[in-house]
Amino acid sequence: MKFDLSNLRGDITGGVTAGVVALPLALALGVASGLGPMAGMYGAIAVGFFAALFGGTGPQISGPTGPMVVVLAGLFASLSGDASLIFTAVILAGVLQVVFGVLGVGHYIRLVPYPVISGFMTGIGVIIIILQLNPLLGHASPSGTLGALGNVPEALSAIHPANLLLGIATLAMVYLWPSKWGRYVPAPLAALIAGTLVAFFALNVPVLGSIPTGLPELHMPVFGGDQIMLVVEAAIILAILGSLDSLLTSLVADNMTRTRHHSNKELIGQGIGNAAAGFIGGIAGAGATMRTVVNIRSGGQTRISGMVHSLVLLAVALGLGPLAENIPQAVLAGILVKVGLDIIDWSYLKRAHQGPRWDLLLMVLVLGLTIFVDLITAVGVGVVLAALAYVKQVARLQIEHLRNLPEHLDSEEERAILSRNRDRIALFEFSGPLSFGAAADLGHHVREQSASGSQILILDFSAVPFLDLSAALAVETIATDARDSGKQLYLAGMNDEVHKVLKGLNGRLPAQGSFKDRFEALKAAEVALQQPDGPDIAALPSGAA
Repeated sequence: MKFDLSNLRGDITGGVTAGVVALPLALALGVASGLGPMAGMYGAIAVGFFAALFGGTGPQISGPTGPMVVVLAGLFASLSGDASLIFTAVILAGVLQVVFGVLGVGHYIRLVPYPVISGFMTGIGVIIIILQLNPLLGHASPSGTLGALGNVPEALSAIHPANLLLGIATLAMVYLWPSKWGRYVPAPLAALIAGTLVAFFALNVPVLGSIPTGLPELHMPVFGGDQIMLVVEAAIILAILGSLDSLLTSLVADNMTRTRHHSNKELIGQGIGNAAAGFIGGIAGAGATMRTVVNIRSGGQTRISGMVHSLVLLAVALGLGPLAENIPQAVLAGILVKVGLDIIDWSYLKRAHQGPRWDLLLMVLVLGLTIFVDLITAVGVGVVLAALAYVKQVARLQIEHLRNLPEHLDSEEERAILSRNRDRIALFEFSGPLSFGAAADLGHHVREQSASGSQILILDFSAVPFLDLSAALAVETIATDARDSGKQLYLAGMNDEVHKVLKGLNGRLPAQGSFKDRFEALKAAEVALQQPDGPDIAALPSGAA
């Protein structure tokens, strides 16, 4: 594997800066997951290093993120804190991400509609904030979003004033820290240090407590047992969510660096990183937008910067325990509230009223399902509804473009034929790919638009690149209606694929004639109408292909 050393100084500077920014976030997200601050550190180290080494986005910084922690916190509650099963889920998620990358799923993950992404990201931000309400008030947070919300009234009745003030002060400091100072000491780290010092010398508030130091222990995956399905389900959610989160961050990095990432290679790198994190007792991670932006702005451009970021965290982790024990929980809660607020898609919410109403409703639905049900249900329902809405919109356009000519014809000869036989020939032009969404209304539309005295229907497929089985069955229904009403059906302009689909239904075309283009079909129809007895429905017109 080759390393680009042309920007080594910038990569080291960016990596060190990103590592400093990542430190308080890794600790806070580790606590929020339920597995402890060092699980957050080990996750940041493993995912950050291996995702950079094997991934497909040069300057991307990976590590624990809010969306992943929300899933892990829910799993921690469901499994009653069984760490071995939780780390098994993290390892499985990594394996699934590698499989996604090998199968080329990366290109499809990016097809998730923006309102769905906005809804579940905003929902995750809200969940993170909800889970920090009780720690801010000086109480332990119950498991689950609903449990945390339900405990707020009780926590409000017994507020720990010093704890609340410390948390609010931490949040304010993160927001108000001057950007020029942030070049040297990032706001989250400054708030972490200041809050810890104030609490240590002046306040009696809950702190993290005893933290193990040294190298992490090896955690082998555990399979079997009654709760294995919970583990598998969580692994699938983590894999999908982590992949989506990482690829969205990759797009941000692309926009900033004017480069192009490799989606499937990135998924493989993220998968290896998450699997490694699970083996050493770290929480799952993904591409982290804020840390990636910090890295790029500090000079990072290649994978070296992400690896340096992890080495910085490793050096800190090996001697951090005694210092981190005194970090107040309110300080971490304040930092996490900032994380939650940053995840909320404020830019979309501000302009949502200007866009399509359906997109806003979809976003709100996914938001609600994310908060009150679960992430995979929210994304699944959102994607299905968005796809159905798109199919309906495309179908409406397809039906609108199913026109009963001749007013749109450019050919004088074609217009002349239709003019001479206006009431006896009905010519319809299909436009674009015909899908199952339009199939249900095709037959009805043709019947409605056909002249009552027409004897020959012509369907022009010149502008149709392909059609599916539903649309083919709709054409066959049109043919049946034509036969029952004593009319002939001619097909014109079919390419090989459309011809194959229509003929494949019953081994023959559902029409009395097929022609290479519309003009040939019109000429054949006029000849057939000039027969003494009119067109013979059982006869194949001369000139048919």
